[in-house]
Amino acid sequence: MKDFKEHMKGEKHRGGHKRGNHGAKTFRRGRALDFLERLHIKRTTLKQQLDSPEYAEIKQVILGELKAIELVIDEFTRHFELHETEERELSREKIEKEEKK
Repeated sequence: MKDFKEHMKGEKHRGGHKRGNHGAKTFRRGRALDFLERLHIKRTTLKQQLDSPEYAEIKQVILGELKAIELVIDEFTRHFELHETEERELSREKIEKEEKK
């Protein structure tokens, strides 16, 4: 029978993960990608508001919010080592799920 240290080295098990700097490669990775998708939706909304004439009076505020959300997206992507291909894959999966409903 393997001892506990060998078990922790070679296998993933319930509640644990391999050590190392691999980014968010566990259950939390999906949650991080979901959050990132919400940030992208907010960015898209701000861009639409920026081009809309009814928001002309607060255009500078919207522009500031847009720059801030883009900074958060960049930092979040770097911090969690997320890549655009993963983001696109998540978006595609969400669209496919929505179409099946």
